[in-house]
Amino acid sequence: MLWVAVDGARPVRRRYTIRAADQSRQLLTLDVVRHGAGPGERWVRSARPGDRIEGIGPRGKIFLAAGADWHLFAGDESSLAAVFAMASALPAGPPATVILEVPGPADEQDLETAAEVSVRWLHRDGGPAGEPAGLAAALSSVPLPAGRGHAYLFGEAKVVLRLREVLAERGLTGDQVSAKAYWGRGRANASHGEPARDG
Repeated sequence: MLWVAVDGARPVRRRYTIRAADQSRQLLTLDVVRHGAGPGERWVRSARPGDRIEGIGPRGKIFLAAGADWHLFAGDESSLAAVFAMASALPAGPPATVILEVPGPADEQDLETAAEVSVRWLHRDGGPAGEPAGLAAALSSVPLPAGRGHAYLFGEAKVVLRLREVLAERGLTGDQVSAKAYWGRGRANASHGEPARDG
C-alpha cells in the first residue's frame, strides 16, 4: 500500500500488487494501470526517478489453493500483476487457465512459468472497461478440467460479482473461488485504497 498523494490534509492510500521483487538489488516492480485523474494517476504522471514514496506491506488475502487439481484466473488489466505473479508461481503439474481482458493486443504480455498454463486474451477494442459481458461469456464456455479446482477473480467490483455468479452456475462452491474487487466503474476508490462500499 502506497501513500501516493494528499487529499486535503489526509494521505491517500492506493494498493498495488507486487509483480516482482529482487531483494539483492532492492528492486520492487509494480504494474500500474493508467486511467482517469485520480490520486494514483496523478502520482504516476508526476513521478520521476529518485522520488521517494511511503508504503507498507506487502500483504494480501488471496493465495494459491494448495492441493487444487486445476486453477482458473480471470480479470481485467488491473489484475494482470496479481494473475501473472500467481500463475508464474505455480509448480509443474496442475493445469491452469488465465483469461484476461485488456484494451487491445498491445496490452498483452508474456507469462513465464514452469506450469502448464493456457492464456487467453480478450480485447475490448475501444469498448468501456468494467463491463461483465466479455469475461462472463469466456468463463461460461471455458472447459473445466476434471477434479476439484480453484478460481481466482479480480477486477471491477460488479464484474467480479457477475463472474462469481457464472462460476456458481457452473457448480463451483464458494470455497473454490477467491475474489477481489480492485476498482468500481465510475467511482474513485476510498481513501483506504479499495473500492468504496455502498452504505
